[in-house]
Amino acid sequence: MSIIHKLPYEWQVGLRYTRAGKRSGRSSFISFISLISVAGIALGVAALIIVLSVMNGFQKQVTDRMLSVLAHIEVFDNAGSMPDWREKAQQALRNPAVLGAAPFVETQGLLVRDGVMRPSVVRGVLPGEENQVSTVAQQVRAGSFDALEPGQFNIVLGYALARALGVSLGDKVTMVLAQGQVTPAGMVPRTRSFTVAGIFEAGHFDFDAALSFIHIEDAQRLERLQAPSGLRLRTANMREAPEVAAQLKASMTGDLNVRDWPKLNANWYAAVQTEKKMMFIILTLIIAVAAFNLVSSLVMTVTEKQADIAILRTLGSSPQSILKIFMVQGAVIGVLGTLAGIGMGVAVSLNIDVIVPFIERLLGVEFLSKDIYLISTVPSDLHWPDVGIIGVISVLLAFAATLYPSWAASRVKPAEALRYE
Repeated sequence: MSIIHKLPYEWQVGLRYTRAGKRSGRSSFISFISLISVAGIALGVAALIIVLSVMNGFQKQVTDRMLSVLAHIEVFDNAGSMPDWREKAQQALRNPAVLGAAPFVETQGLLVRDGVMRPSVVRGVLPGEENQVSTVAQQVRAGSFDALEPGQFNIVLGYALARALGVSLGDKVTMVLAQGQVTPAGMVPRTRSFTVAGIFEAGHFDFDAALSFIHIEDAQRLERLQAPSGLRLRTANMREAPEVAAQLKASMTGDLNVRDWPKLNANWYAAVQTEKKMMFIILTLIIAVAAFNLVSSLVMTVTEKQADIAILRTLGSSPQSILKIFMVQGAVIGVLGTLAGIGMGVAVSLNIDVIVPFIERLLGVEFLSKDIYLISTVPSDLHWPDVGIIGVISVLLAFAATLYPSWAASRVKPAEALRYE
């Protein structure tokens, strides 16, 4: 005896109604509508999984490129400088989640070359220590990051910044600082000439167009500091940076200000999260539309099966049993559509690096131009919790769509249904 025959009769009848009955006439049309409902739910679920995976992929790409230059955590001394930065670095490294620490000084200046002016965030670093918290040294396209030596006043520029200034290796740029100096002629801005010793490309335009590096001792002279401004830390898992920052705030000594990368990039991070939420809501409406197609399918089934319902009622079936029969039918359609959509969405998300190039070759188009987007492939990052949430929402929407038709079926009166049979 099969498993189906061991189920309660409400399940057996509901599963039988789900399968195609007669292959002609009205039953065939109802089966077609049911199939369309399954396909609609599957496409909605698959679309939501694929779009969220691609959005996660783009977010991961951008975040990785940002954090190749930025630190996961920054620690400042509220006194303005951190003369005991080595001791503070050792305290931070005692946390097993912290992989590296490096001192820095950060200021803002205006870079000038032949009348062309561009604002820049100027970061003073120790080249030997910087490798512990960023990969900018590996992103240098021309020159060398190690050319940043104390007292030489060399500078490493972002690729877009160097192109805007029209400079290459060995050229001079003038840095104009915001802090002025008093002279007999009055207050004038302080300036300093730097030699371009390297050009890097992080792959993130905001940094390539506005970030530059100098040696930390040169930065301290410019800012008239006796010590670094603070520490930049790298963690084993960037997603755990807020939790690690809270731990460091509690464990490190001194009057410190500890900031993690989501706080440092709060506007961008909030915009990405809002965009994902809105996209989730919009695409969930597609699943809702497909799920509520079940209403028309089940209403037509109830209309056609009124004689069957009446016979079941005369044989002793309760209204609750009739309700269960059609809820089983709708729930099975919803589950089948959800499972098919999850399978399709996961398959596409995991193989999007193969599917998209195939479509590009087939249609002769290029979805992402590397000259514009800096990446030439569509990224995908599948999150299984997202898949689970999407599946649950889809099944719940399908179940909700079965309530009214099932209730209507339970209200059918046997005498009226059999009057014209």
